[in-house]
Amino acid sequence: MPGGPGVNQLNLTRGVTQIASDIMDLHTLLLWICTLIFIGVFGVMFYSIVKHRKSKGAVPAKFHENIGVEIAWTVVPFLIIISMAIPATRAVVAMKDTSSADLTVLVTGYQWKWGYEYLDGPAQGVKFLSNLATPREQIEGRAPKSETYLMETDRHMVVPVDKKVRVVLTANDVIHSWMVPDFGVKQDAMPGVLRDTWFRATEPGIYRGQCAELCGKDHAFMPIVVEVMEQADYERWAAEQQQAMQASADDPTKTYELDELMARGEKVYAANCIACHQANGQGMPPTFPALVNNEAFVLGPMKEQVEIILNGRPGTAMAPFRDQLNDVEIAAVATYTRHAWGHNGKGEDPIVQPADVTALR
Repeated sequence: MPGGPGVNQLNLTRGVTQIASDIMDLHTLLLWICTLIFIGVFGVMFYSIVKHRKSKGAVPAKFHENIGVEIAWTVVPFLIIISMAIPATRAVVAMKDTSSADLTVLVTGYQWKWGYEYLDGPAQGVKFLSNLATPREQIEGRAPKSETYLMETDRHMVVPVDKKVRVVLTANDVIHSWMVPDFGVKQDAMPGVLRDTWFRATEPGIYRGQCAELCGKDHAFMPIVVEVMEQADYERWAAEQQQAMQASADDPTKTYELDELMARGEKVYAANCIACHQANGQGMPPTFPALVNNEAFVLGPMKEQVEIILNGRPGTAMAPFRDQLNDVEIAAVATYTRHAWGHNGKGEDPIVQPADVTALR
C-alpha cells in the first residue's frame, strides 16, 4: 500500500523519522538479546538432559551454595537489563521532547473522523475535518476494493519536510489514538486532556495510519493520511487554504434557499451521519434510530432536532456536533432530513435557517 505497510510485511517499518528508525533498531537489539538468551538457556538445558541422563549413569552433584554461580546469575542479568534500558530510555526521552517545534497542529479525535487545526506557521488558522474517502460501494462489497481501501481520506494533514511538527492531541467524545507507523508515532487522544507528540519526516510523500484505540462502531473507518511536502510547496498549499477559507466562509445571518440547503445538507449528511443512520435514513435500531418518518424530531418542531445535533444525547451513541459543524451546516443537514426519503417538507418547520441554529446554541 502506498504510504502504508508492504505486502506480507512481518517486521516493523524503518520509517522516515529518526524516532521510527530508533524504534526499529531498539526492536532488533532486544530481539537479538532475547534470541541469545533463549539459545543459551535452552542449549544448557537440553545439553544437561542429554549428557547427564540417568541411563548414562550420571550422578547429580550435591552442594548447598556456590558464590561464583550466585554472583554470575546476579551480575549477568543486571548487565543485560542495563544494555537494554540505556537505548530504550534514550528513545523514550527523545519521543517525549516536543520542545522547539517548527509547526504545531491540534488534532482532535471524533467518532469517527479526525479534526486538524494549524496553530502557527503559514497555515495558522486553517482547520478542517478529515473523513474516510472510501466509497460506500466498496465497504458494502458492491465494487472492487481499491489499493488504499479504508486508508484514504478526503483531506490530508499537510506538513513540510524536515521540520519538527508538534501534534497536540485531544478528543471530543471517547478515547482515540493517533498512529502513523512511518513516523514512529502513537499517542492517545482523550476527552478533556491535551497530550502531545512530534515527528520530523525526512522524505516527502504520503504516509498513512489509523486510529489505534477501539472507539466504537466505525473504529476501523477513521484513517490518518499525512502528506509531507517540500517547504515551498507547503507554503503554497497554506496560501491556497487561507484563500479558500476566506472565499468559502459561511454567513450564518444569510437566509438560504431550499435548493442551497439541500445541496449542502446532502454533503454534510454523507460526511457525518451516513455511517449510523444509513444512506436511506433507516438507521440501525435501537442503537441508531431511523430518521425516516421520525415524527418526534425530523418531522416535528425543528427546535428538538437542532438541539440534539448540537448537544448529542448523553448515554447514547449520538455525539454532539456543535464543535464539528457550523450553523449553516447544521441548518443544511436538518433541512435535508426534512425533505429526503419522501418527507418533502411535510412536517413542521420544513426549512431550518442558520439563524435558527444560532439562537439555540
